[in-house]
Amino acid sequence: VKIFAPNIEQRDVVNHLKGSPAEEKRNVLVESARLARGNIQDLAELKASEFDAVIFPGGFGVAKNLCSWAVDGKDCTVNEHVNSTLQAFHSAKKPIGLCCISPVLAAKVFPGCEVTVGQDKNVDGRFPDAETASAIAELGCKHICKNVNESHVDKANKIVTTCAFMCKAPLHEIFDGIGTMVQEVLKLA
Repeated sequence: VKIFAPNIEQRDVVNHLKGSPAEEKRNVLVESARLARGNIQDLAELKASEFDAVIFPGGFGVAKNLCSWAVDGKDCTVNEHVNSTLQAFHSAKKPIGLCCISPVLAAKVFPGCEVTVGQDKNVDGRFPDAETASAIAELGCKHICKNVNESHVDKANKIVTTCAFMCKAPLHEIFDGIGTMVQEVLKLA
């Protein structure tokens, strides 16, 4: 297992303690290295031929830094290295795992694919970003409704997705959904 991140400036920096913007600048690769304890490489160096699969975690950073979904929605652009990584694994018929908001990357890069970001309605207040499902459909993709502890496998494209934190759920349910995504990616590898 190797971890990669793009060597780009973050769109913005948020003070998560206060929930407000910070005035500083940060680099995505440097911040990712902090989280990964330094064991990380520039995404530009990733060679799909050296790996059996790729998994993209989610989080708002995906929507702000790996693409511009946070600002542009379905009209977003995808970072060139993220796009080329997805294309390389897809072309090699290697599995791609995506969780939380990152399934929008596949929806943007692979028209016609199937993904899930949970439910298409805000069921019991658990899916506050349910409109993401309709945006995915507007991109020509099929959104599959799934519970937080489930994943969806698009067998034709070898794309496995789960909603993770797109659902307001207990951590153990989010953990279970991510676990099923990882298991399904490994089955396809």
